[in-house]
Amino acid sequence: MAADARQARALFDPSSFERFRFVSRELDGHGRVTLRYALDDGLSFVERFQLPLPDPTRELADSDRERVAGLLGLLHWVAGVSYYKTALPPVIEFASAPPPPAVVALLEALYSEGLAELAYVNALRDVPRPWFAGCAIAEAAVSGHLDDAPPAPTAQRVLVPIGGGKDSAVALEVVRRSGCGVALFSVGDAAPIARTAVASGLPRLLATRTLDPGLGALNEAGAINGHVPVTAIVSCVALLTAALNGFDAVAMANERSASVGNVRWKGVEVNHQFSKGARAERLLRAALAEVAPDGGSARSSVQLFSVLRPASELAVARAFARLERYHGAFTSCNALFRGDPARRASSWCCECPKCRFVFLALAPFSEPGHLREVFGRDLLDEDGQFEGFALLTATGGHKPFECVGEEQESIAAIRLLAEDPRWRSHRVVARLAAEVLPGFASDEGDPERVLALSDDEHAVPAALLADVHALLGA
Repeated sequence: MAADARQARALFDPSSFERFRFVSRELDGHGRVTLRYALDDGLSFVERFQLPLPDPTRELADSDRERVAGLLGLLHWVAGVSYYKTALPPVIEFASAPPPPAVVALLEALYSEGLAELAYVNALRDVPRPWFAGCAIAEAAVSGHLDDAPPAPTAQRVLVPIGGGKDSAVALEVVRRSGCGVALFSVGDAAPIARTAVASGLPRLLATRTLDPGLGALNEAGAINGHVPVTAIVSCVALLTAALNGFDAVAMANERSASVGNVRWKGVEVNHQFSKGARAERLLRAALAEVAPDGGSARSSVQLFSVLRPASELAVARAFARLERYHGAFTSCNALFRGDPARRASSWCCECPKCRFVFLALAPFSEPGHLREVFGRDLLDEDGQFEGFALLTATGGHKPFECVGEEQESIAAIRLLAEDPRWRSHRVVARLAAEVLPGFASDEGDPERVLALSDDEHAVPAALLADVHALLGA
């Protein structure tokens, strides 16, 4: 960071800034990305990525870098949300040419609804609604419908981002089943990611991300801090990596449940998983078509879709329960990672909403003894876990701000467990059946409906749909 950290600690006041500026971006011949931002004219930020290249011994040609210039710009604009949120100034400016209309529509969503949780948790007056100076927005983009976003063609070489959890394991197996050429991708090399890659036996492209080193000092000094739409950032890094390495598609692992928010506030649905949801994907796909790396054709040469979009989290958990090769590799607990990144996935904390939801979602399709081996504890047989499990159904409050399924899925899982002789006598299951289920109508959380796959609102190529149904069906 250009400003000295001690000076920032003494002087930083979020309300004193009027503008957030996109300053410059660069991709060098070695795959190093440098993104520059600023608050007003005095406080600057630099974020860096190292991207994998097809031949590390050969520098990228100028033509290679020109070919992906639009994708580099998309990453620059999307990744800026991590720095914009420190002050949430009312104006966003572009030092070079402003982005095209569909990209602006994506940014408007990410820099407002994508920060709704941050606004809610920090008790701000409202969700941020910055003005993008000098930008025009197409009417179709403003509506948020984007029904004319181009459909994904049949993919030949697919890059699958993995995060070390159950969803990406299921996604990579769907793509593998299709017969497409497939490789994995990750930003960073956390232990569960590395273990998942080993368990899959597939090659992986690894990118690294370095946030501005002064960001932590600003947070300590009073910068606005909280959840950002990180999946959108990872998607853009994956798209740029795919284009540089000859892949024609990026297959995300976002299920339909991600589109359902946590709580309604200030007229906005606050959704912890906003950038994983269907609307954000449509916006990103439309933006991608505008920044096509082939120089402006009707369709980008790299497509993006979520291969799990037809499925609920519960259906994904059912599929994952069959993929035992990953059960010793995966971890979905974020609490340990937030406390100490080095501890991520060496264990489960067993006390956070994510641990509870994953346990609950897997339980109807797993033996109790097996889940005890995976988690180290039987969470559904511990009296102290009851309130946390009840909250997954929004009983006692709203659904937690975590990557957990919608309330209907948790109700469906409880209904299945209440009828399952392996689980129904477990103490938490018995209490949920007696104290939580009576609060819902008999048709709420219907397991058959929740587990059914939907062919609405997804962009999965037709050639992959049969594999989605084969792996995620009953």
